[in-house]
Amino acid sequence: MGDSGFQFLDILLLGAIAVFIALRLRSVLGQRTGHEQQRRAPAPGGESAADTGDNVIALPRRDAEAEAAEAADPKIARIRAADSNFTADEFLKGAAWAYEEIVGAFAAGEKQALKGMLSREVFADFEKVIDDRARQGHTQETTFVGLKDAEIVETALNGRTAEVTVRFESELISATRDRTGAIIAGDPQAVERVTDIWTFARDTRSRDPNWTLIATASPN
Repeated sequence: MGDSGFQFLDILLLGAIAVFIALRLRSVLGQRTGHEQQRRAPAPGGESAADTGDNVIALPRRDAEAEAAEAADPKIARIRAADSNFTADEFLKGAAWAYEEIVGAFAAGEKQALKGMLSREVFADFEKVIDDRARQGHTQETTFVGLKDAEIVETALNGRTAEVTVRFESELISATRDRTGAIIAGDPQAVERVTDIWTFARDTRSRDPNWTLIATASPN
């Protein structure tokens, strides 16, 4: 992880973040997602929170005018040039589910689940934090209040490999306890606003619709 790191992991290192959501990634993304300061992401398609009755990650609805603007956006056109099926709205739905799935698996220390979603470099970073936490005997209690927004901020094409960077704005309640159960960080009553910038990538020549998280960063 770069020196700047990213806010989510920084908060975890301080013992103030973790979320336990582990559902439906396969149906929404295909099967994978994930990395940090290097980059991978979710497949188009999937269900919004409204579709499932789960309001945890309901993103702002985009009207026809917003969708038309996205279609004309050179960032989106760049990816569509390599993948004609790409749409910003469906990608963001998948990215939202991926975000919660990865955050949840990371917080829970589920390394096996993370392995299928992250690039090697990002997995190594996550694994180190998980192992350090376990050695210290720390546990985390986190409630995911909601994903307030997800926005595509940058795209790139490296040959036929598409990269999409997304800014996530989420709200979490988190506390860390030591071996005795005493709270050593965070506040189980306080909602904290978190900003993460994640980059996903996918080989557009592949039949596999899945994207992998390849980079994470904190806002400037």
